[in-house]
Amino acid sequence: MSARKMRLVVDQIRGRDVNDAYAILRFSKKAASSPIDKVLRSAVANAVYKADETGEVLDVDDLYVKAAYVDEGRTLRRYRARAYGRATTILRRASHVTVVVDMKKE
Repeated sequence: MSARKMRLVVDQIRGRDVNDAYAILRFSKKAASSPIDKVLRSAVANAVYKADETGEVLDVDDLYVKAAYVDEGRTLRRYRARAYGRATTILRRASHVTVVVDMKKE
């Protein structure tokens, strides 16, 4: 999916609590909300795993989305036949989504 479409959804969850971000992504009508939800769940699971490895106590309710951004990825160029023997490019855009979660400061 193009980075422009995904940035519309990522802008809504940046700075929010993780549970609020889950709710926003769950009820969003944008198609980009599904892959972004998957990335957010992965970020939370990684935070829990890291806390378990170091022996820290981590409550998922205390996490918030510290940073979230989307960069452009590789663009696949395809060609489609058009009238009079011409060809038109089809650009299949991709994107790289980054979500950083952190504990709330008390």
